[in-house]
Amino acid sequence: MSDPIGHECGVALIRLRKPLEYYQQKYGTALYGFQKLFLLMEKQHNRGQDGAGIGCCKINTAHGQPYLFRERNSSKANSLSKVFRGPQKTYQELRRAQIIDEAKPETIKEHFDFGGQILLGHLRYGTSGAFEEGSCHPYIRRSNWATKSLMVAGNFNMANAGELNRLMVRRGQHPVFGTDTQTVLEEIGFHLDEAHDAIYHRLRDEGLPGEKIPLGISHELDLQRLARVSAEYWDGGYAIAGTVGNGDVFVMRDPNGIRPCFYIQNEELVAFASERVPLMTVFGVSQEEVRGLPPGHVFAIKASGEISLDRFNEEKALAPCSFERIYFSRGNDPIIYRERKRMGQKLVPQIIQSVGDDLENTVFSFIPNTAEVAYHGLMHGLREYRREQVREKLRRAILAGSLNEGNIDETLDELIMANWPRGEKIAHKDIKLRTFISQESGRNQLVSHVYDVTYGVVQAKDNLVVVDDSIVRGTTLRKSILHILARLNPKKIVIASTAPQIRYPDCYGIDMSELGKFIAFQAAVELLKSRGRNRVLEEVREACVEELRKPVSEMGNCVQRIYEPFSPEEISQQIAQLVRPTDSAWKGEIEIVYQSIENLAASIDPPCGDWYFTGHYPTPAGYAVANRAYLNYADKVGGRTYDLFSSGV
Repeated sequence: MSDPIGHECGVALIRLRKPLEYYQQKYGTALYGFQKLFLLMEKQHNRGQDGAGIGCCKINTAHGQPYLFRERNSSKANSLSKVFRGPQKTYQELRRAQIIDEAKPETIKEHFDFGGQILLGHLRYGTSGAFEEGSCHPYIRRSNWATKSLMVAGNFNMANAGELNRLMVRRGQHPVFGTDTQTVLEEIGFHLDEAHDAIYHRLRDEGLPGEKIPLGISHELDLQRLARVSAEYWDGGYAIAGTVGNGDVFVMRDPNGIRPCFYIQNEELVAFASERVPLMTVFGVSQEEVRGLPPGHVFAIKASGEISLDRFNEEKALAPCSFERIYFSRGNDPIIYRERKRMGQKLVPQIIQSVGDDLENTVFSFIPNTAEVAYHGLMHGLREYRREQVREKLRRAILAGSLNEGNIDETLDELIMANWPRGEKIAHKDIKLRTFISQESGRNQLVSHVYDVTYGVVQAKDNLVVVDDSIVRGTTLRKSILHILARLNPKKIVIASTAPQIRYPDCYGIDMSELGKFIAFQAAVELLKSRGRNRVLEEVREACVEELRKPVSEMGNCVQRIYEPFSPEEISQQIAQLVRPTDSAWKGEIEIVYQSIENLAASIDPPCGDWYFTGHYPTPAGYAVANRAYLNYADKVGGRTYDLFSSGV
């Protein structure tokens, strides 16, 4: 992706179903779960570089012994390895001191913090809150009651976090604003407290001895009900994993399925992750053995080992995040791989039109690295297109009697090789930009050197077609990619995006909430101004103000009016003008090609959410965020649209 955007976090949870002795005997180590947690997180390191955290819950610990443990690291460089380094060092010290005997797994459980049956991991990309250790998951809510203690981690963003905070204030609570993780933790914790206290008072009044009450509470805690009442007012995308201090585990996914969550279950363990392939690779299972957690369901594992899968919210329209397929998920997932190839293949008709069917004088390439799979799909589609042309010409030659044994090689060379699609590795991502230069001009000059190119391949007569995942802000195109591609002096540059035009803010996890930064929005505004329709901008502002006075459930998306006068092609043409480098002597043509929404939908199975393309949000708060985003743009207010307390949602 040329415009890097922040995105979802990564979640990992392992619940061992056998005693540690079992793993010692079968796999040679009682740290089997701890080691697998590291691998499960390492295979998801693409999902967050702002920090990492791990947690452990031990089941059936003796009185006086701790049972919840956590380690976090906010270092952007190697936070994952650093967060595991501390526990590993401690383990070796305990082993050398002979406090831990590896042949006796019970000593590991007793003395090593992460020697438990429940292991929780998280990779963070921050969409709210500070970038420090205190903002890293897991979050813990401690109590001297195990059944009131709580640890959670998740891949989520609550679009109505402000309203959730106000709800807690109306209850009489005193929430600390900073992250929506804290909001979620406190909401679950509040209902956990209420459930615990209700059971406690009943058991006490029934005369159950005090030392037996904790076991009674643990037995009666209803995790399905806890998920249902906690999520009653949540509006957003989420995959949340947590454990109660007694050893009850729960994993829940939002009703629209916006955030991904997968799991495997066998007699040895249950494991969850944000992506399918890490589970396949780490545990050596097939694609068919990995299941998706159904939207609106909670998967619960009681401390006793009892497993249940229940719906906690009513069925809603499915809207999984399209960007999981376009960009976020690792491309070695067999389903993701096929879908990305189809996205590239679907671009063929538009690209053929862009280059005037002149494949002989066109070079095809991609922006590294995640657009590579779509590039292969494009090349496959171009070859199929060209094959059909050759087949038709051969058919005509045979019917006309002009093809014979004497000219067959010459004819085939002319038909096939003269216009066969030509792919080359043109763009190279050379360095990771370090913005140690503070002046804007200095930073821009650095940005222009993030990419390098292969010289001597593209000729002045050639079109150069480059595939990208998506074009969000256009900044990297203008300041780096187009600037350096122009050095090759092609006749024309075509940038083909596998995603449609991004027109509306996201509020469910992707860091795309500032409307004024979207290049498609900038293009629409420029078109309105150039055609003397400035009044539309003020009318939309007034409409957004009125819309935000309505209940959230009744709101619509007023921002759609900005785009209504223009076709996608008109906006693409304007985008091409906006991203053209101003400091290049190159005078060739630039064209921007975007995937159509229909072709994206045809590439993905099952259908995915498309709100950032269409403005049709899967939850009510999305419309409030879109309208608020426009007000922020009009009033020149920066920052994320959905703050945690004062937002207009």
